[in-house]
Amino acid sequence: MSTPVQPPAGTASSHRAVENLIARYAELVDDGDFAGLGHLLADAVFTGSGPSVSGREALERMFRDTLIVYADGTPRTQHVTTNLAVEVDEEAGTAAARSYVTVFQALPELPLQAIACGRYHDRFERRAGQWRFTERRVRITLVGDVSHHLRRGAARD
Repeated sequence: MSTPVQPPAGTASSHRAVENLIARYAELVDDGDFAGLGHLLADAVFTGSGPSVSGREALERMFRDTLIVYADGTPRTQHVTTNLAVEVDEEAGTAAARSYVTVFQALPELPLQAIACGRYHDRFERRAGQWRFTERRVRITLVGDVSHHLRRGAARD
């Protein structure tokens, strides 16, 4: 039986920090916390199916203008991120990640269902000892009923 190779302690810590940023994104979207998303992605360029967006205020506005929010203050979704692959360059202070995303939604008039599936391609930098998003590219490959999730005329991302 071979012994698994353990990444250096710093690399493992960096992997975990990047994974936590990806998880935090899903939490903020599902909580309808668009100001939090603007802060999380403040140093990033966000590219979905529409034009790329950057800057805290522009990102917050994009999410607010795109997603339908219900009486509970949320879009009534659960973003599930899987198949996560993270590559860290400790010396350069950079990282890249690839993952799948499945978006579920349920409403009183809409049974629980997957409404979109796709991929995230992310880049990160370590600044002042903290990992930050520098890029999030979203590619939605399967689309279901997003009529209760996206505002009419909104880009699908």
